[in-house]
Amino acid sequence: MQIREFGVERWMDLYENHCELNLAETCVESLTVGELLKIAGKEDALLGEILPMKLTYGAIDGTERLRSNVASLYEKQRVPNVLITHGAISANALVYETLVEPGDHVISVLPTYQQHYSIPESYGAKVDVLRLREENAFLPDLDELKRMVTPTTRIIAINNPNNPTGSLMDRAFLEQIAQIARSCGAYMLCDEVYRGTDQDGNGFTASIADVYEKGISTGSMSKTWSLAGLRMGWIAAPVEIIERVRIHRDYNTISVGMLNDLLASIALENRAAILERNHGILRSNLALLDAWIAKEPLVSWVKPKSGTTALMRVDIDMPSRDFCVVLLEKTGVMFTPGSALDVEGYVRIGYANNRDVLVAGLAKVSEFLRDVAR
Repeated sequence: MQIREFGVERWMDLYENHCELNLAETCVESLTVGELLKIAGKEDALLGEILPMKLTYGAIDGTERLRSNVASLYEKQRVPNVLITHGAISANALVYETLVEPGDHVISVLPTYQQHYSIPESYGAKVDVLRLREENAFLPDLDELKRMVTPTTRIIAINNPNNPTGSLMDRAFLEQIAQIARSCGAYMLCDEVYRGTDQDGNGFTASIADVYEKGISTGSMSKTWSLAGLRMGWIAAPVEIIERVRIHRDYNTISVGMLNDLLASIALENRAAILERNHGILRSNLALLDAWIAKEPLVSWVKPKSGTTALMRVDIDMPSRDFCVVLLEKTGVMFTPGSALDVEGYVRIGYANNRDVLVAGLAKVSEFLRDVAR
C-alpha cells in the first residue's frame, strides 16, 4: 500500500522539540498528572485505586466506566455505541479500514487532518476534495457538495470544529449536510476532536452521531481535555458500525492501557472543572490574538468560532514553508506552514497553549514582520 507522507506530522516531528516558542501546538495547554488529580480531588486517593490493579490487558473495548463517560458527551449515544481507541488518529484509521473498498467514492473537506483524504486514497478510493474558502467563512459550500455526491459515494468526511480554520458548523448546518448524505446513502465521518472548544455557550456544538443515522463521530482526550499524553480516543457510531470496526480493531489494538483508561475516566468525571479552566484559556487567548492581528498590517484571518487553531494569511512574497523556517531560525517561534496542510498561502497558529508563550511569541513575530517590511 502506498500512501503520501503525512505533511503536518512530519513538520511537527522536525521542529516542535527544537523551537523556543511553540505557536504550532494544537492542544489546550496540557495538564500535568498532579493538576488532573488536584482537579479531581484524588491527590491522596489515586494510589488506593491503582495499587490493587493487576496489569492485564484489561477491558478489550475500553472499560464500561470510560465508555459510559464518553457516551455522556452525546445526546443519543449509549455504551454500545462507543469503542475506545488509541487516540482519534486510530479511530479515524479504523473507520476507513472498515468501510472503504477500492473504487468507492469519498468526499473530504480541505483543509482538514490529512488522514481524511490520504487514507481512503491509499485504499483505492476515488477521493474528491471539497475546498473550504475564506469567502464562505471556511464552511462547506452545500451546493457544491450536492453536485459532488454520486450513487457510489461511500463516506463524506468533515471536521467540526475544523482544524486548522476554527470554523464551526451548527446543528442546522449539520442537518443540511446529513440530508445530502442521506440522498445517496453515504456515511458521514466527522472528526470531532475539538468538540467542546466553542467560543460561546457551554462550548459544545451538536455531534454528527446525534444528527444523522449514519453519522460517525471520532473524538479524543487530546485537544479539549488537555490530555494528549494519554493517547485515548473513541468512535461513537451506530452499533452495527461499532461491531464491524471491532473486527478490524482486534488485529491492531487488543486493548488500551489500563492506567490511561482510568485517568481518562477521572478527567471526564470532572469535566466541569476542566472545561472551566480550558474555556478560560481559549477565550482569553483568542481575544489576545484578535487584538494582535488587528494591529498587524501584514496579517489577516477569518476569526475562529471554535477549536484551538487559526489560519492566518501573511502578506509576504514567500512560500509558507520558507516563511516558517526563516521565522523559526531567526526568532525561535514555530508556526505550521499551510503547505503542510495542503493550503499554500497561509500559516496555522495554535493559540490555546501557555499565555506567556503566546504573548512572547507574538511579540517576536511582530518584530520579524517589521524587519521584513523594511
